[in-house]
Amino acid sequence: MATHPNPVRPPVTQNPDIRYLGKLLGDVIRTQGGDKLFRQTEYIRAASVDRHRGIVGADAVDTGIDALNLDDTLAFVRGFMLFSLLANLAEDREGVAQEPGASVDEAIALLKEKGVDNDAIAALIDASLIVPVLTAHPTEVRRKSVIDHKNRIASLMLQRDAGREVTEDGDAVEDAIYRQIALLWQTRALRREKLVVADEIDNAHAYMRDVFLPVMPMLYARWEKALLGHDIKKRPPSFLRLGSWIGGDRDGNPFVDASTLNYALSRGASTAIRYYLDALHALGAELSISSEQAEVPQDVLDLAEASGDTAPSRRDEPYRRALTGIYARLDASHVALTGAPSHRPSTLQGTAYASCDELRADLVTIANGLAIHGDAAFASSGALGRLIRAVETFGFHLSTLDLRQNSKIHIRVVAELLAAAGVCEDYAALDEDARVALLLGELAHNRPLSSPFHQYGEETAKEMDILRAVAQAHRLYGPECITNYNISNAESVSDMLEVYLLLKEVGLYRSKGIGEAPHAPIMVVPLFETVSDLQNAPDTMTNFFAIPEMEKLAKQRGAQEVMIGYSDSNKDGGYITSTWSLFKASSALAEIFAGVGIGMQLFHGRGGAVGRGGGSAFRAIQAQPRGTVQGRIRITEQGEVIAAKYGTIDNAASSLESMTSATLLSTLLPRERAEQERTQYAAAMDQLSDQAFTAYRDLVYNTDGFTTFFRQMTPIAEIASLKIGSRPASRTQSARIEDLRAIPWVFSWAQARTMLPGWYGVGTALNNFEDKKLLAAMAQEWPFFATALANMEMVLAKSNMDIARLYSGMVEDADLRQSIFTRIHDGWHQTRDNLLEITGQSRLLENNLKLEQSIRLRLPYIEPLNLLQIELIKRHRSGETDPRISEGIQLTINAIATALRNSG
Repeated sequence: MATHPNPVRPPVTQNPDIRYLGKLLGDVIRTQGGDKLFRQTEYIRAASVDRHRGIVGADAVDTGIDALNLDDTLAFVRGFMLFSLLANLAEDREGVAQEPGASVDEAIALLKEKGVDNDAIAALIDASLIVPVLTAHPTEVRRKSVIDHKNRIASLMLQRDAGREVTEDGDAVEDAIYRQIALLWQTRALRREKLVVADEIDNAHAYMRDVFLPVMPMLYARWEKALLGHDIKKRPPSFLRLGSWIGGDRDGNPFVDASTLNYALSRGASTAIRYYLDALHALGAELSISSEQAEVPQDVLDLAEASGDTAPSRRDEPYRRALTGIYARLDASHVALTGAPSHRPSTLQGTAYASCDELRADLVTIANGLAIHGDAAFASSGALGRLIRAVETFGFHLSTLDLRQNSKIHIRVVAELLAAAGVCEDYAALDEDARVALLLGELAHNRPLSSPFHQYGEETAKEMDILRAVAQAHRLYGPECITNYNISNAESVSDMLEVYLLLKEVGLYRSKGIGEAPHAPIMVVPLFETVSDLQNAPDTMTNFFAIPEMEKLAKQRGAQEVMIGYSDSNKDGGYITSTWSLFKASSALAEIFAGVGIGMQLFHGRGGAVGRGGGSAFRAIQAQPRGTVQGRIRITEQGEVIAAKYGTIDNAASSLESMTSATLLSTLLPRERAEQERTQYAAAMDQLSDQAFTAYRDLVYNTDGFTTFFRQMTPIAEIASLKIGSRPASRTQSARIEDLRAIPWVFSWAQARTMLPGWYGVGTALNNFEDKKLLAAMAQEWPFFATALANMEMVLAKSNMDIARLYSGMVEDADLRQSIFTRIHDGWHQTRDNLLEITGQSRLLENNLKLEQSIRLRLPYIEPLNLLQIELIKRHRSGETDPRISEGIQLTINAIATALRNSG
């Protein structure tokens, strides 16, 4: 096998926006930080660039870092962090141009080219459900203030693109951009206080308000035109919706309770209704139609008369009067749902809407009235059409809030309820069959287990309070506000039935008799997250559907959701085993669901890093096994990914359109080589997975001292001190890797430039596989394998074994350091060399020039940060107490994460 020690690379071509913004940043540093800091920064930058270009040897480079004192260090790190932030902005602007086929219009054209008819496309759209689900997983290191300044720069750059020299406020565009960069320089980069759940809710709702609310109606209008352009005459239903875990995900987060759930829902209602009120206010100004100049249908006149608007100036303007009445009712709805007045209270008294369907009906009445004037487009498009679509999509809840809790807590709560009711003394001691039998017996009737006169333990009381809050939310906001209950570490049918038993306690599960479908507005969703969970998932769902009531409940809904976890399966078994286990579990589940005639809805628990499912969502959805998407897919969006994909309206539109088009293509596009995928390719993947799993487990779980090596080599302890999320870094007080959350596990390896979760073990598997021609064919012809390799290739390109070796120098035991790092170092080279051989490349990312250029641009800016971080960590761990050292460590973590982008 050939090695590639010195591949020939093309020169880096810098994005002109990066050059422009970088120059402005340099001007800011010189003005705000002084000439000395500017010269120091420029010296370190030039030295690092020269090294990466090979102009000077690594040993000959004077990095300039040693000349920095602590104050200089903090300022320098901020400068490099801001450069990466601005580079990200520039690349995001360039990256808004979509991948081929990533628009719905292109997807429909491709489907028709492949013989898919209009009826099939229309039927799929009718049955589809696509939901990005925002979560608060703590991998976003930047403060919201920093992100806001970045977005303002993005908006100003759009004005610059359009040739505008002056903003709407009268400022010179160039000066305004400079001012925002200067404000970034002067803005504190680190959070002083640890985020609480309410902060996470507020941060997410800022994206919902500023981006998702305006973008989704705009996309629907675009798609309606695309369908008409392909002679598909239909108005698409609101199949693209928004979800959230924030305020309802209490797995391992003791700070999520009934109050946070209520706050999330109330905040969502307020955000949605205020948006509608603003839209109504604008419509009122626009629809000045006079009954003296145009015919007005009776329905609109009735709305106008019922409005209570008797202003003489609007006596002949029924549309304005009708909108005033709608506004008053909606304003009353805000008070009823949130307990507070809106930002612009109505001058009239209105009766709150009983549901958002009533609001929609009134708006449709207005639209139908406008349509009789002979211009249907005037009624269905424009501001009114977007408002109607927004109400259909977001309702009074804005985003559907998921619940999540660990199965072990459910067992304890159910056991206490059963014991207190005298039903079973020790539920936890029962085997699976006995548990299922007992639970089904309790679910067969509607008698509650809990009593208001019994004093329950703290855990049970808290869980029951949350469930009572859920029931109240359904009454207030409608059943769409909470539709899914996810079970972490789901392993069995009893894990699912336990949740239905708990829902029964608050009236959200009602039996209609043995063998009949119960009434259950919330769907219980098992989350299969470890490798063994994924392997057992098909048996679990087979046994679940064997229960007549559960089968009928799923058929009544039309689909049953299953969540598959990327993070914990990766931490458990390594990259390729996780990826293949997810693929196999999805395929096996699809067969089981098809066998019982129930639609399958997969919920993909992806993160930003490759070790947690990161990579192109467009390619990832298309690489899903045949028959597993079915037009219905939910995907977690978390941490730094939210800002990257949804930070601006343009990026959000591109991301949501890509997700939608990929879902259409994956569901309907005829697949070639399906039989070969199931046989020859699958057998090869089984062999690769087995060998990679053995190699990964042998290093991470079976090597004495590995936990110590990991905790001393990486900044895991320092990351845990960052105030970037409300959840603890570990599920327990244990130091074991098994108990560490997957997020800090991946994040730590990224900071140390090792990226171990994204590749380790794969090199052994590829190296031992004899038929390299078969692997090359799989890489060319099988989307699953090609996507897996492409994501791993990105990780390898962002890692650096020379830098990683310096981090390993922090391991105190020299023998332990040498033995384990040698395995990591050799494994990286083995993985890289085999990947290059299989893909026919002479260097990493040779076939992806745009990504290669992006990464190579950043590397000279990351390396000095790594060197500084190592030095600061050594000083911190040696006992130095200067607070600037801790601040410097946290700043370098922030800066490195910003530069690497998908590091958590």
